[in-house]
Amino acid sequence: MVTNDDLRTQYGIDTTHEWIHQRTGIEERRYAEDGVGSADMGFEAAKIAIQRAGLTPRDIDMILFATLSPEHHFPGSGVFMQRKFAELFEGDMPKYVPAMDIRNQCSGFLYGLGTASSMVQSGALKHVLVVGGETHSAALDMTTRGRTVTSLFGDGAGAVVVSATDDPKRGVRKWHLGADGRFAEALWMPVWDIRKKPFVNLPHGRDGKAEIDPGTLWPQMDGKQVFRHAVEKMCMSLMQVCFDQSLSANDIDLFVFHQANMRINTYVADTLGIPQDKLIHNIHKYGNTTAATIPLLLAEAEETGRLKPGMKVAMVAFGSGFTWGAAIADW
Repeated sequence: MVTNDDLRTQYGIDTTHEWIHQRTGIEERRYAEDGVGSADMGFEAAKIAIQRAGLTPRDIDMILFATLSPEHHFPGSGVFMQRKFAELFEGDMPKYVPAMDIRNQCSGFLYGLGTASSMVQSGALKHVLVVGGETHSAALDMTTRGRTVTSLFGDGAGAVVVSATDDPKRGVRKWHLGADGRFAEALWMPVWDIRKKPFVNLPHGRDGKAEIDPGTLWPQMDGKQVFRHAVEKMCMSLMQVCFDQSLSANDIDLFVFHQANMRINTYVADTLGIPQDKLIHNIHKYGNTTAATIPLLLAEAEETGRLKPGMKVAMVAFGSGFTWGAAIADW
């Protein structure tokens, strides 16, 4: 656990608890230990999700892993997590569960949920594991120069199993996704520009050590641009899925917002007239865990009794790209 004060005292960042909390609602976040990556945390979340679904790893037909912080440039985190399930490869009949990585940042989980529900509804698959896992702490600028972005992010993972059901009272009812690449550079990390040959600077020839421009190595954000578009697109997405299902805010039992910034979520809720008692938050504890925020919220809500079977849940997210999405499900 890394508190706002820890960023100042342990990492030397010129900031205060009040400065961060007032602007974001964040009080603390979690950093994974050295040697722990997104697939490692995703594996732990996936085991819990599979067990709670009453399944075994061999019941899973596909893995969708949403992350912006994979262990390596390639292959993706999905296969590294898949191989941790030793049960898949035991005996004479191994099960080679396909694994797909989704690179849609904060919207990644909802892109995965839409993909999983479509695959299940088509009849092609019965059980799809959707994981959001992030290890931001390894790629944050831990200096005063990077404090605006660094103070936002934490590490974590969450997972759900999307399964076929004959119960008409349960299921993913509607999902809506969008993207606007005109603003891709408003929130990005430009390192590894594959258009450059080579994509890192090799000043002493190809046998020398590579040099990376610090200006490309760390995440960069135009905060005002992100805030404005996040509010607009989250409102639009929620309104779209509710309209498609002929629902109003009164019909929704629980709203699960992506945990990027408490000010954004408060603005969205106020704009749409969503009462505070229908919202859940955990940004104060974990910060922005990108693709993991929504499954983490769902897990906590279920554990604490806020989320019960039969409740109608609305989920919404916005992230870099820009990308966004919303979904409605009967739990």
